[in-house]
Amino acid sequence: MKVELPTPDTYVVAVSGGVDSMALLNLLHYADGSPYRLIVAHLDHGIRKDSAKDRQLVQATARELGLPFVYHEAHLSPEASEATAREVRYKFLHDVRHSSGARAIITAHHQDDVLETAILNMLRGSGRKGLTALSSRHDIVRPLLCVPKQELISYAKAQGLTWREDSTNADQRYARNYVRQKLLPRFSDEDKARLLGIILGLHKTNQELDTLLVNYLHFQTAGGGLDRAAFNHLPHMVAREVLAAWLRAQYVKNFDKKTLERLVVAAKVSKPGTPIDVMQGVTMQVGKDSLALRTKER
Repeated sequence: MKVELPTPDTYVVAVSGGVDSMALLNLLHYADGSPYRLIVAHLDHGIRKDSAKDRQLVQATARELGLPFVYHEAHLSPEASEATAREVRYKFLHDVRHSSGARAIITAHHQDDVLETAILNMLRGSGRKGLTALSSRHDIVRPLLCVPKQELISYAKAQGLTWREDSTNADQRYARNYVRQKLLPRFSDEDKARLLGIILGLHKTNQELDTLLVNYLHFQTAGGGLDRAAFNHLPHMVAREVLAAWLRAQYVKNFDKKTLERLVVAAKVSKPGTPIDVMQGVTMQVGKDSLALRTKER
């Protein structure tokens, strides 16, 4: 199994107790020369009654490997959404990263996850970034994205690893499980390779577009605002991309397509002096010649 492991340093390894993350932990620990200082991090979401057994397995494995172990109990309800569970999980992992001074978090997302995420986001109507949402970045490293799930299972069996199966993975009320069990199995190997090629090509295109957008924002008004006259002359689809990049540059994230569409229209047609609610206590101030973001005073 070919895996491009990250640069030697201190990392927080997200280990759920499933086969993917247990294989990842084994790969990292037994890498040539063991060049990593690993911190094993486990979040008990509290969604399943037997979730404590996951923690016990991960904790015992970390002890056997001589690695520090950190865990947290989130006490989520069985009705908690995938989005809520993900938000809580990454908050915990980033807290551990900051407190330990680690370079980044390492997760066990693999090739099947890439395909599932792309399909899910297509079904949700996500924009260009939705198809390439699962990738590595400076604070989250995903070294298994080119490795199929079956290869990880074969590796784990060959190494004699122990892991636990998450019973909620069979629950098709979760959209990802439906995609995993009903849609992805319909794809042939050729179909999967074709979709992976599309995702890779779009990833490169997105990088080029993001560079152009950063350059465009660099030449806007002082103080992080937008030149309204120039913005109003942009084609609608381009204006949406510019506004999305502008919001992210101002640390406004997690907006949806409906919010973005509303803001583009408001930016172009609202009277000067009109404050437009964005989200999370942020407003867009529409001026005669510029657009600016303001944080509401509490």
